Amino acid sequence: MSSEGSPDATPIDCHEMRVAVVAACWHEKVMDGLLAGAGRALDDFKVEAPSIVRVPGSFELPVVASALAEKGYEAIVALGVVIRGGTPHFDYVCRAATDGLTRVGLDTGAAIGFGLLTCDNEEQALDRAGLQGSSEDKGYDATSAALHTASTLRRIRRGYEIDG
Repeated sequence: MSSEGSPDATPIDCHEMRVAVVAACWHEKVMDGLLAGAGRALDDFKVEAPSIVRVPGSFELPVVASALAEKGYEAIVALGVVIRGGTPHFDYVCRAATDGLTRVGLDTGAAIGFGLLTCDNEEQALDRAGLQGSSEDKGYDATSAALHTASTLRRIRRGYEIDG
């Protein structure tokens, strides 16, 4: 299981943080699970008014994440799924989305939660979607990572000592 060795993701209070979730629409059942997981994390971290934005597919995640960062969102959770097919399209979409989301974080300083599933088949995607019977909850994990990172960035920007 790939979550072995994962960091402690104990929820922290993020009630004052501006948070957005940008989610693709492809693969509805998987996306429903990812969004539900993100919602559970937002509740656990006490995020009061997150913005939820839908985009057609994973390729569109970076441009919308960039626009959200420009509007002052501190944490942006990008959720999507790309399932390998018989053409190189999988590689192009995965690379574009990954590189684009990385660039958004580096260019804007916003914390980006990387919840893009890149799977060989639908079974792998469902197993990571946080649905009943799934072994992982990547929507929750990506949201937790974004919120912890945004909290760390906030402390750095305010000049607080960073401990670990």
